[in-house]
Amino acid sequence: MSDVNKTIQKWHASFRKGTDFDSWGQLVEAIDEYQILARQLQKEHQSTNSSDFTEEQKKTLGKIATCLEMRSASLQCTQSTEDFKLEELKKLETIIQNILTFNKEFPFDVQPVPSRKILAPGEEENLELEEEEDAAAGAGSTEAFPPRAPASQGTLLPRLPSEPGMTLLTLKIDKIGLKDAGQCIDPYMTISVKDVNGVDLNPVQDTPVASRKEDTYIHFSVDVEIQRHVEKLPKGAAIFFEFKHYKPKKRFTSTKCFAFMEMDEIKPGPIVIELYKKPTDFKRKKLQLLTKKQLYLHLNQTLHKDS
Repeated sequence: MSDVNKTIQKWHASFRKGTDFDSWGQLVEAIDEYQILARQLQKEHQSTNSSDFTEEQKKTLGKIATCLEMRSASLQCTQSTEDFKLEELKKLETIIQNILTFNKEFPFDVQPVPSRKILAPGEEENLELEEEEDAAAGAGSTEAFPPRAPASQGTLLPRLPSEPGMTLLTLKIDKIGLKDAGQCIDPYMTISVKDVNGVDLNPVQDTPVASRKEDTYIHFSVDVEIQRHVEKLPKGAAIFFEFKHYKPKKRFTSTKCFAFMEMDEIKPGPIVIELYKKPTDFKRKKLQLLTKKQLYLHLNQTLHKDS
């Protein structure tokens, strides 16, 4: 099977997974699957160097992505005046399967939408000055390491090689408590290690999209390998956790809140840390708690020492 046919097969499987969730009433899971597939199709629609699909086929993929976004919006707002029904979405299944040979008129009067944006620190503020709740993640230099594009699979790195007498830290991100946990789309966590001036000490890592949502918790259950030996972390450094989610109405990924661990908190076992309002304050100068409710980021630490 060719690579392009494998890609189409993967898209079709994702489409079926989303519509199955939808028909079973598992709306949060359906929205997540629709958003992931829409992002993949938008990426192909926007691609300028791909020869796998013709321009007309790319446009059709973009229109399917629009329909996926519309169905997601319908599931999130039951009072929506632009309701896009599951039965309508299912009409697109054969188009995805046969995208290489599809030559009929698209069944819905829609146009491809711009691909979602993942904003750099500070950019979001320019878009949303009128809305303090939507201020973006903030300060600090990331120039020492190349930028990376978060994806549903994440960008986590493997554990460093051990060195005699040195300690490595694995942080298991268990779950985060949020009052509106069930409404967060494509939630993931960005982990960074900063010095006292907010400058990156390690490559920044993204977790995969969260595994599940339950009541007021979003569960990750994922290990993050800190990319520097504990003994080599400078005094005053901190490990930051930025919780991010996709906003379909504004079509970008936003930072919702953040948390951090300081060096004296590194010790084996579970730890619960407080959540703070954005923008992310990497210098830890003006911290504001996100909520007075008993909602935290739950972690578990494992230290690996090579004697």
